[in-house]
Amino acid sequence: MYAKQVTLLGNVGSGQTCKMVNQLCIAGILQGLSEGLTLAKKSGLDLVTVRDVLKHGAAQSWQLEQRAHTMAADEFDFGFAIDWMRKDLAICLEQAEKLSVNLPVAKMVDASYERLQKQGFNRCDTSVLIKDIS
Repeated sequence: MYAKQVTLLGNVGSGQTCKMVNQLCIAGILQGLSEGLTLAKKSGLDLVTVRDVLKHGAAQSWQLEQRAHTMAADEFDFGFAIDWMRKDLAICLEQAEKLSVNLPVAKMVDASYERLQKQGFNRCDTSVLIKDIS
């Protein structure tokens, strides 16, 4: 099986736009998750316990449930690499510019990933974003 679901979104290019929306949402979620987990850690909270509490409320997300524990363990050698995310964010930012849409969080996250690339985290999972917080 190739996919669980197939949905016609519209004309040619609509799927690419939907992928852009997905990547923008992930970037924002990871930024918030990185900031929240950093605050929790600096406050002396156990990050796995924080994840277990938050996953039952409004902060619940795939990123929270699948990445909070790996972020807490400082493990990033798997998943979707920041090199690929930066490629996708570049596509998003280019399209946003054409449409006169401001994407401040995407720009901020892209700049964070650029700094992380310069530190050698190119092939690390996108959740390595937490290393640019603090």
